Amino acid sequence: MADEVSFKNNEDSGSESDDEWEEMDEEEQDSAIVCLFCNECFKTAEMVWNHCVSAHGFDLSKIKRMHGLDFYGCIKIVNYIRKLKPSPESFENVALPLPWESDEFLQPALPNDELLQYDFDDDSDVEVDSNADAANNQEASVPYSKYLEIKQRLHQLENRAYCAEANLARALEEICQLRSVAQNVLFEDQPGGQSRSKTGCASCDNAEDDPYFSSYAHFGIHEEMLKDTTRTESYRDFILNNPTIFKDKIVLDVGCGTGILSMFAAKAGATRVIGIDQSEIIYQAMDIVRENGLENVITLLKGKAEEVALPVDKVDVIISEWMGYFLLFESMLDTVLFARDKWLKPTGCVYPDRCTLCLAALGNSGKVEKKLNFWDDVYGFKMSCMKKSVCSEPSVETADPGDEISSRCKVKELDITSCKLSDLQFHSAFSVKISKDGYCLAFIAYFDIFFEKNCDKKVNFSTSPSDSTTHWKQTVFYLEKPISVTKGQVLEGFLSCTKSVKDPRSLDIKIEVSDEKTQKQLCCQSYLLQ
Repeated sequence: MADEVSFKNNEDSGSESDDEWEEMDEEEQDSAIVCLFCNECFKTAEMVWNHCVSAHGFDLSKIKRMHGLDFYGCIKIVNYIRKLKPSPESFENVALPLPWESDEFLQPALPNDELLQYDFDDDSDVEVDSNADAANNQEASVPYSKYLEIKQRLHQLENRAYCAEANLARALEEICQLRSVAQNVLFEDQPGGQSRSKTGCASCDNAEDDPYFSSYAHFGIHEEMLKDTTRTESYRDFILNNPTIFKDKIVLDVGCGTGILSMFAAKAGATRVIGIDQSEIIYQAMDIVRENGLENVITLLKGKAEEVALPVDKVDVIISEWMGYFLLFESMLDTVLFARDKWLKPTGCVYPDRCTLCLAALGNSGKVEKKLNFWDDVYGFKMSCMKKSVCSEPSVETADPGDEISSRCKVKELDITSCKLSDLQFHSAFSVKISKDGYCLAFIAYFDIFFEKNCDKKVNFSTSPSDSTTHWKQTVFYLEKPISVTKGQVLEGFLSCTKSVKDPRSLDIKIEVSDEKTQKQLCCQSYLLQ
């Protein structure tokens, strides 16, 4: 075969010397791919697969179908052969569990192995003997029937769980919408046709915001936030341990919810505390304030901060728990900046006063398989085209710090005292250094919050995987295709964040990744956080 060349295997050394490549010039060495079972080399992965079939009787596509292997299963079997050097005949009768199932075989056996870059989801270019394939497949598929049956049942159960979650989300949204419509009808039927917006409460002009505010009317979401001890105790410690900031001051609590921050401020000695919230939870907050005998200090207003009228001209301090997933989801910081510019005294302060958004590379095949590989076999049908849609939506989940495979990088910092609305949409560079060989399967984002300005006792907390779990968890951006990485390699790129055109409370996020040395683009993927 004209395209084939051979080299001698040097068993006495772990590196390949120049005399091993007797029939290859320098350019051919760079592109040569060694066979899985012998020392012959080829220019393309397709040629390797054809050679494995004709010379060794090893057909990867047949084994892939027989065992239901996904992309990562193919990666594992290649590294398994490279490392342990089994004979081609040993694959004819393989007992469960499959010998290459261990995650150790996700680690590349050869550096820069181009077989690992092959698109295993599309092996149409590999020529195989269809008659032999059919006969062998029929003969070998029997021992795995039970295995495939269990696998299919698992996929069915996962599918039911996904459908149940989707139905629940739709039901909750419809309940919120129905509640909003009912409230509008009730107010419109009042004498004189007086609407809520005319009473100085909530504005009904923006119907898109109704589900958002309605979702905060239920006690459950506030219970979850209050039970988040990292969140609530950080605010408590900041307020109560810095009395000079609050004593004899006028405080504004934006998005006050149950009024917990307002009550902390009152306890710290504030002369007057004003809380604003558009959600129906404000009525519960009024009862809570009266229950604690603080109605003479705390005034609660129902409505949007952009529309209400305060009983004072200016305030000394603004406090708010405005953070969402990926820090900026739900755009509540926009409202805090509006309140700051309209009501805060020139000498006043906003808390928290500083925050950072950070990024790191993630690698864990188990989570990816659970997230994406469900679509490889749905009731016996392939739905792999769905993976693109699944990967386009970030996942809010608690990540294992052991899954981080890189250094952490700060991609955005905001000074809440001085930042502008335009700063909340950005295009930031990042650079992370890989800490171990393997695959970058996703990027993870988290944020840090700081209470520092004029503080006698500074307070901060983090939502990183290595810190205590919060209700924000972390935001994971799964990649459609993994990036093969080695220890010490530097990945650099850009993270862009803009408000969604369709829903300003949602975020359009884009991640671009390149290798620092080669400048080769490794990934360019867009996401919608909604």
